[in-house]
Order: sequence, then structure tokens, then C-alpha cells
Amino acid sequence: MLIAIISDTHLPRGARRLPDACVERIAAADLLLHAGDLSTVEMLRELEAIGPPLAAVHGNVDSADVRRLLPAERVVEAAGARIAMVHDAGPATGRLGRLRREYGERADAVVFGHSHLPLHERSGGFQIFNPGSPTERRRAPEHTMGLARVEEGTLRFELVPLDRSR
Repeated sequence: MLIAIISDTHLPRGARRLPDACVERIAAADLLLHAGDLSTVEMLRELEAIGPPLAAVHGNVDSADVRRLLPAERVVEAAGARIAMVHDAGPATGRLGRLRREYGERADAVVFGHSHLPLHERSGGFQIFNPGSPTERRRAPEHTMGLARVEEGTLRFELVPLDRSR
């Protein structure tokens, strides 16, 4: 199973849109995870129209309508892997251990956003992953998204730099 992972799209905003390389990877995936800060229901519907099923959580800048439609956290089962999702995973210090204590019994990994800074950490089979942002890099060196592959219940994350695509 191939999973596309994005967060912090903050759309619509002016003429800015999802990069073509991001849309292509989403369309090729079996599942799309969005870790919050879509901003509007319009963006939610645009993502749903790309094709794969969408599992998302709301973030801190999402409209009231988005907050009504999406939970603050969730656990998604994907081909035998359990992935928790939350927008804001809290302070960087101690994050891996804190998330493992909070979600480790329910999930193999936590996907989160909020900081716009890509991150992948592992400990004892538990993983945390932030895909960064495909549209608003802020302090990150480039626009990014994530991919995850699940084979026989094993989950492997990959960070995809979008500024170098094509």
C-alpha cells in the first residue's frame, strides 16, 4: 500500500496551489493523509477530488466548518499498520518519547504537522513523521511531502522534496 502524506497546506491563498509533483504523487497513492491546517472546506473537497481516500485531522488555523468535519486526532489502519494522526505534537524536546507513551499502545506511528519542519524519528519500532509542507515551507529548506509504504504490516516513511521534482 502506498500512502501520500501532507500537512499545513494553508489553501486557498492567492494564486498559490499544490505543486503538480505533489498532486501526481497523491493521485498515484492508495490513501492520502493530511495532518491539519487545510484552512477551508474548499481545500478539503479539492483533496478528496484527486482520488485516493482521504483521512485528515483539523489544525489550529482551520475554519470552523473544517473543525466540525474533521477530528483533532484519529488512528488510521492501513494494510496492517496503525497510524495515529494529530496536528500539533507539542514541543520538540522529548517529543518521540511523549508520543510513544501517548499513542504506542494504539499505533505504530504518529503523523503530525504544525511546525512545517520535516521530521522522521524512530525508537524501538515506533515512529513519528512530519511531512513538512508542500506549499508553505517557512523555516524548512524546501517544500516537502511524505510517502509511506506498508508491506506485510511494516511501515516505511520517505520524505519527498518537491522543489527538486521534475
